[in-house]
Amino acid sequence: MDALTIFGLFAVTAMLVTYALEDRSPRYILGFAIACLLGGAYGFLQGAWPFGIVETIWAGVALRRWRRAAAA
Repeated sequence: MDALTIFGLFAVTAMLVTYALEDRSPRYILGFAIACLLGGAYGFLQGAWPFGIVETIWAGVALRRWRRAAAA
């Protein structure tokens, strides 16, 4: 495994874990948003730009959900 593959594995694993824990705290929603940004970066670095775009959009959606949850 090269460094880029390990980075991608970390990003996707972080997305899975934080998504599973979102109901526990708004921090996990923020963590999911950050993990989505990492996943998007991985997609762009790998050359899979559609994946990068979708993950970046997911990060925006998660940030919006985090703002709402943190305000409540």
